[in-house]
Amino acid sequence: MVTRMVRTSILISKFNESQVFVYLPVRRNWQRETLLGRLQSRLMTTSKRVQDRSKTKRVHDLEIVTEKWKIVSKVMAVMEILKEEPEFIIPVRNLERYRAKINLPKPHKISDFLRKSPKLFELYKDRRGVLWCGMTKEAEDLVEEEGRLIEENSDKVAEYVTRCLMMSVDRRLRLDKIANFRRDFGLPLDFRDKWVHRYPELFKVVKFADEVSYLELVSWNPDWAITELEKNVLGVHESSNQQPGMLSLSFPLKFPSNYKKVYRHREKIDHFQKRFYLSPYADAKGLTAGSLEFDKRAVSVMHELLSFTLEKRLVTDHLTHFRQELVMPQKLMRLLLKHMGIFYVSERGKRFSVFLTEAYEGQELIGKGPLVVWKEKLLSLVGYRGKKKKILTFDDLSDLEDCGLIENSSEQENMGMQFGHEDTMVGVEDALLAGNDEMNIGEIALTDKDSEKS
Repeated sequence: MVTRMVRTSILISKFNESQVFVYLPVRRNWQRETLLGRLQSRLMTTSKRVQDRSKTKRVHDLEIVTEKWKIVSKVMAVMEILKEEPEFIIPVRNLERYRAKINLPKPHKISDFLRKSPKLFELYKDRRGVLWCGMTKEAEDLVEEEGRLIEENSDKVAEYVTRCLMMSVDRRLRLDKIANFRRDFGLPLDFRDKWVHRYPELFKVVKFADEVSYLELVSWNPDWAITELEKNVLGVHESSNQQPGMLSLSFPLKFPSNYKKVYRHREKIDHFQKRFYLSPYADAKGLTAGSLEFDKRAVSVMHELLSFTLEKRLVTDHLTHFRQELVMPQKLMRLLLKHMGIFYVSERGKRFSVFLTEAYEGQELIGKGPLVVWKEKLLSLVGYRGKKKKILTFDDLSDLEDCGLIENSSEQENMGMQFGHEDTMVGVEDALLAGNDEMNIGEIALTDKDSEKS
């Protein structure tokens, strides 16, 4: 009886297997047809992705700018990490936990990245063979200078943060979202804990039921409710104490020199430029999403935000965080690409950047503030040409101390990484043509001479 039941179950399982293998090809074909149908429907739509953009719409100079500032951002992240460490030193292996903050994707080694800038970072091995990283005297001086410049620029940044609150619907923004603009605005590292409490007459930190910290507007300044465009075009700097309302200002346009279709779309561009729109500082709750007035106001808000930044440039992710608070469209990227004469979106790297085109002449930012000049100074110290020597060990350092040589090590480059062959660095243009992968820091020509070659 048991044997018969076993045989029956085996026959049933074999039957099920045969049925399954008969059904699987049918199911696969059904899935393939469904996916193909979806793909075809997608291909029939007009693509608005940055990657599908014609090469004639790309601004090569701004792509180079993006690549340079990406390198600076990585270097600054390492310096900020070292600032928080005792004695400004850290084992290189501990930097792995900060890889996301440094934005150095694998398989790139952090140690290789540090070796590329011996004028900023010093590496040595202790007696156990552990590799440590610290800052050179030159880098420490730069950190001190940056802190001084941030302090001097603090009042202006407080104005910009206040104006962001004035543009928001509820006159408040989440503190962690403002943190995304920290480097772009020139805010200090401790801005959440200390800086936000320095201007109680402008804003205050509040918490609601969700226990999330918000920065809330305390007082409205009518003189700050004037857009940067009004100041530049009309020369208006003081308010008439009237509430902000409708504007009719045209936005400055700058298209790529090889983009010929601008004449074809001239009528649409003129129509957009002449259209009235609501000031970024006016109440926008009544606007209908997708309307012409809604879109032009969104362009004005983005123009204002970019005007506040040090480099007139922002990562697009940071803009999308404020869609609801600043009443901007859901498909923000599409709007940025549509108005390419006002904005330019760079596709370098995994995160896109948006530029205010009027602020640049070629690769140069037209109005450079002190912190931008400081970044350029930092950039000039990234990368190295020379000969490689071994990494100094703890015993080597002791010998140098005995000889009284260690004090000037950063200037003599004895403590730095030295190369056994010429560290050739190709121009930025050649590196950009190599592909869209993360660019090695050694591929960027950073000196004035190299820039002229590129």
